[in-house]
Amino acid sequence: MVNKERVKELSAKIKEEIISIRRHLHAHPELSFQEIETAKFISSKLSAWNIEHQTGIGGNGIVALIKGRNPGKKTIALRADMDALPITEKNEVEYKSQHNGIMHACGHDVHSASLLGTAKILNDLKNEFEGTIKLIFQPAEEKLPGGASIMINDGVLENPKPDVIIAQHVFTPLHVGTAGFRPGKYMASADEIYITVKGKGGHAADPALVINPIFIAARLLSELEELMQQLSTSEIPTVLNFGKVIGAGATNVIPDEVTIDGTLRTLDEAWRETVHHNLKELIQNFSEKDKTIVLLRMDKGYPCLINDKVITSEARSFAEDYLGKENVKDLDIRMASEDFAFFSQAIPACFYRIGTGNPEKNITSGVHTPVFNIDEDALEISTGLMAWIALNLLLN
Repeated sequence: MVNKERVKELSAKIKEEIISIRRHLHAHPELSFQEIETAKFISSKLSAWNIEHQTGIGGNGIVALIKGRNPGKKTIALRADMDALPITEKNEVEYKSQHNGIMHACGHDVHSASLLGTAKILNDLKNEFEGTIKLIFQPAEEKLPGGASIMINDGVLENPKPDVIIAQHVFTPLHVGTAGFRPGKYMASADEIYITVKGKGGHAADPALVINPIFIAARLLSELEELMQQLSTSEIPTVLNFGKVIGAGATNVIPDEVTIDGTLRTLDEAWRETVHHNLKELIQNFSEKDKTIVLLRMDKGYPCLINDKVITSEARSFAEDYLGKENVKDLDIRMASEDFAFFSQAIPACFYRIGTGNPEKNITSGVHTPVFNIDEDALEISTGLMAWIALNLLLN
């Protein structure tokens, strides 16, 4: 068995190279389903290191295999996402995004660079472990239906089928040098809610001749707020919220319709279906009571992300060994969503957080902001930690 000092030595050796890779990816972000150059760049690195891989899996996805001795014994999959967000970067750094309006504001550049580093470490050690490491570079985490589901449909979990899948995600609230784990339910499902309230437009000075959908929408929003309050007191964490209301009228123009867009999030799949039913029922009852047409569309998004309790407990113990027990933290549940949940539905999974924040360096901004960044010291830690977890999972 490889000892952790060897892994730490290898991760330290490639630190500057992985930082350089991360900076290249950060400077050249691509949106979901458009990660063509990103995939080419990652493929070029795998080829340079003689790591067997396939491209074009589930669109722009890449799957690589590192085969140790007795490769059929066990397979551990490691996943990183590759896509960026439609955000204009405000960081003034030498590796600032060169693509206006597109930014790696969720750390997927970090995830991909880190997984490349882990790949290089494990490839150097392939004669010293038994089993196979399957590397998954996934497109389109940020946009429905999610690259994970597309890659799964394209056979990413076959030939060979992984026994376990692991992923990590940047986390500014955790200081660099730490990691966080949570067994069981961790991240929420996410559904998009689209409501259209129909009225009859016309001149605002002729109220008898119009049916104002803005007033109807206001009454509906009041009832939706009551439902939201009921759901928030449930024993199962649930969020029903609305962030966009559009009535394309003017001071003297009543619109024909109003649209209301929102989100539904929860941590239980059965309860999720119950809330869907409650929402449909509310809309139907409101339409009948108000004698108006209200259309509801629910786009089902990512499922709940559930970490396998046994695998997560094991991964946490390996992290405590690698980082020190004091540097491994408990995570709270999160109502954000993540399409890694599709993998967690298919095979035992562990999705953990890697500390990337550092107040001493003024690195405190959260993801999905134009000033998000990381302490790049985290890359040495993340590459080695994932390699160490993977090596130990191959043994168990």
